[in-house]
Amino acid sequence: MSTDLFLPPKKARRWIETVNPANGKVIKRFRVATRTDVEKSVERARKAFEKWRQFTPAKRAGFLQRAAELFRSKKDKLGRTITIEMGKTIKEAVPEVTKCAWAMEYFAENGPRFLHPEAVNTDATDGYIAFEPLGVVASIMPWNFPLWQCIRFAAPALMAGNTAVFKPSSVTPQSGLALEQIFDQTGVVPGTFNVVLGSSEVASYMIEANTTAVSFTGSVPAGRDVAEQAGRQLKKVVLELGGSDPFIVLDDADIEAASTGAVAGRFINNGQSCICSKRFFVEKKVADEFLDRFIAKTKSLKVGDPLSPETDIGPIVRENALRALDQQVKRSARMGAKLEVGGERLKRKGFFYPPTILTEVEPDMPVMKEETFGPVAPVMVVKDDEEAVKYSNTSDFGLGGSVWGRDVRRAEKVARQIATGMVTVNNIVVSDPRMPFGGIKQSGIGRELSRYGMLEFTNIKSIRLFETSPLAYVHVE
Repeated sequence: MSTDLFLPPKKARRWIETVNPANGKVIKRFRVATRTDVEKSVERARKAFEKWRQFTPAKRAGFLQRAAELFRSKKDKLGRTITIEMGKTIKEAVPEVTKCAWAMEYFAENGPRFLHPEAVNTDATDGYIAFEPLGVVASIMPWNFPLWQCIRFAAPALMAGNTAVFKPSSVTPQSGLALEQIFDQTGVVPGTFNVVLGSSEVASYMIEANTTAVSFTGSVPAGRDVAEQAGRQLKKVVLELGGSDPFIVLDDADIEAASTGAVAGRFINNGQSCICSKRFFVEKKVADEFLDRFIAKTKSLKVGDPLSPETDIGPIVRENALRALDQQVKRSARMGAKLEVGGERLKRKGFFYPPTILTEVEPDMPVMKEETFGPVAPVMVVKDDEEAVKYSNTSDFGLGGSVWGRDVRRAEKVARQIATGMVTVNNIVVSDPRMPFGGIKQSGIGRELSRYGMLEFTNIKSIRLFETSPLAYVHVE
């Protein structure tokens, strides 16, 4: 996962610029928040917390419902903002907005149930577990899903009674400010959701300020720095640090479905998603048929203006990201990988890279060993299920994966052996408010979404009530 590096700059930046990746032109400049600005925002959130936490879950749910209505009414405008800032095709940007509405609705509907005290039968007269908000959560998010990444954290955290200070990526500040406007328009307690703009130094200020917990999505090096800084203050952290998801095609798979899924799984969001399918393992018996169909479908994808509803692949987010992707492909080719499709930067304005497929890859090649953040698909032929699992698990990442096979129980058996936080059989991995989202190994710590994601930012408090004091007790820690 690519994001602003969480490294102290030699000199703090005073301005950030948004750039349209489709043409390389600067859109707008924004002033970077100072340490004082951040501390004021945190204090504002702290004051709001004292009121917001007192609302019943049902009352907080009403505000989330209003936010969902606003997302739906503004979906076209918000979608266009996303596309212009980071290059996502408009036909993917608008659904990102409506998915935010769905998450708000889901937690509004289910949040009160998730937060209801859980009765426990003990030796006490009465015993239960209460779920109470922690306080102010600092949220530091990347650019690739500028609204959804935030809502994935914000919907459950706010529903639980927390307040937030959110730093969007310096690539997508307009999307972040749009979120603040939406929450303000719902009528929430002023200061419940606050936005501060800037790069790594602003994120550092947020962690050092009077925040209670940190939610971060970004690169592994940045995640380590966030965890270290938060750890020095013993602040709770949830980290989502990207992935290199395996896509396994068993020898009994429906090849038409699998090849269609491969295109969707690899090239969604121009290939810039932590849960994109990034390493393809195909069993030898069906390898030729799968490759023929995968290559043909990839060649049919239209690269172009992301604002056009006909476009399938838009630009890479920034020039430096494009160069890094191109170098991954070239280094792999020098090591013996064969280019079947693409592999060269497109000669046009903007930061465009074509959908690319490589074969004859080996596990130590950059496109297999490193996370590829762009429309590049390395395909490796394996002899059987065991070898597919073996190579899938060689990655340092462990976010998601998918397995394709007609014998669902066989595919499930393979899925259970993959060392990731999420696996899907006969479909691509997608985030879903109803299911926990997160990984293991270098992919992060903790979970987002579902009841589990909501409880990450609660104090899980044990309460025991005795009508009279026991005459005797044994204290064992």
